[in-house]
Amino acid sequence: MKIKSLFFYPVKSLGGIATDSLILDRFGPANDRRWMLVDGEGRFITQRKYPALVRIRPWFDNDQLVLDVPDQGSVPVVAGTRTREVVVWRDQVSGVLQEAGSASGAVSEYLGKAVTLVYMPDTVTRPAHHETLVDVHPVSFADGFPLLLTNQASLEDLALRCPGYGDMRRFRPNVVIEGATPWDEDRWLEMTLGSAPVRVVKPCSRCIMTTVDPDAGSRSPDGEPLKTLAGFRRGEDGVLFGVNAVHQGAGVLRVGDPVTLTESKE
Repeated sequence: MKIKSLFFYPVKSLGGIATDSLILDRFGPANDRRWMLVDGEGRFITQRKYPALVRIRPWFDNDQLVLDVPDQGSVPVVAGTRTREVVVWRDQVSGVLQEAGSASGAVSEYLGKAVTLVYMPDTVTRPAHHETLVDVHPVSFADGFPLLLTNQASLEDLALRCPGYGDMRRFRPNVVIEGATPWDEDRWLEMTLGSAPVRVVKPCSRCIMTTVDPDAGSRSPDGEPLKTLAGFRRGEDGVLFGVNAVHQGAGVLRVGDPVTLTESKE
């Protein structure tokens, strides 16, 4: 097996960035979901309610995060100095509000809803929650875990069952692995990605976000591919695709790196 592709998502629920390499820091992939959009009450917003968010494209001008907002142009995102408590799922953490400027305003204008960009500073520790985790594994504003791994062969099997839905971007992975058999991820426990040791924590349960077209920013009217996936991939955690994982220390992942399964459920 080897790494086929790598992605990170600078702002939770906005478009992702494909890359040839990912640096792993204490939160997971560097710059992955360190920013998030919140409403007036400080609660996170996502594509689950606002699918058009995926059409906002983040990119970096050197170290400067920039958002390409439809009909609003390119706007820089800069963290300010004011903080507030924000909520992502069941966690309440301190976030740094975006410096007064055009980015939050441009996104608000695009959505037709007042939102604010917030940044998770290095000083915050939001731990991943799972009964099997003994050590503290900090996670950014990602849903729950530092890494999401997917299996290219599983996507291809899904696309055979549901033609036209073979775009991995719908599942928003960090690491796509090729060379495995379909659904082999069900047995993964301990792995080495390149030289980085990784532990699989649980299968990833999927939601309505998988029905969002990553280019058009609209949901599929037939509920696919989630509908097909639910027909044969439903488990205790819900409808499953990919696996959530934690990493053991810093490292660098590169496209083409070998992937070694060191412990499995068998």
